[in-house]
Amino acid sequence: MPLGEEPVRFYELAAADAAAPPKDIDTELVGPGGTLFSTPRLPQAPAGSDGTHAHLMIRIMLEDVATSLLRDSVAESDRFTVMSDFDRLPVPARAEWGHLLLDMLRDVPEVPKEHCKWRFRRLVEEDGTRQLIVGAATRFDPIIEAAFSAYVQLRHHEVAERTGRAEESSTLGVLLTPRRDGVRPWDTSAVRVHGDLDLSEEEIQVYSEEWNRATENADVSVSG
Repeated sequence: MPLGEEPVRFYELAAADAAAPPKDIDTELVGPGGTLFSTPRLPQAPAGSDGTHAHLMIRIMLEDVATSLLRDSVAESDRFTVMSDFDRLPVPARAEWGHLLLDMLRDVPEVPKEHCKWRFRRLVEEDGTRQLIVGAATRFDPIIEAAFSAYVQLRHHEVAERTGRAEESSTLGVLLTPRRDGVRPWDTSAVRVHGDLDLSEEEIQVYSEEWNRATENADVSVSG
């Protein structure tokens, strides 16, 4: 194609992507209640074309990851990996996810102080080797941090067990927790795991007893 006509080529590919039939995906990868979600990887409409600013939630969360302080055990390359994994969320899905995240943040503070409310959305890509979890919790403290890490590890283990592809698998969890000091509306925390976590039977039992007692807000499988 002649130089300068790249946009034409892009929209040709985007139209072909939109016309392609969804792939056959096992929604049971996420357990009972999984929903098949299919969207083109190449968007024909720009992000934010729905007339809202909900899609900016994903951008703000990416910027939070990009500007956050790193712990001693975390390298700059790990930050890039987290951002790359999060940025794989399809553009056509970002406005809906943004609306959901805003709803989660409005919902989680409405509980007594001695309790914690959680909301989650999960997405597993077509081959089951990449999983994205976003969520919100009432507050952030060492107990909530440990509980969220356990949740991410458990969901990673469960999907890897179903696919049999643990070594190729990774799971990114991103948690929003409201702030009440007026500095900013929320904090963003991230946990990423990959490969065989080698969880003990005791750990799996404890994590399952804690997190599999209630049905999640949403479980979603996606095809491109």
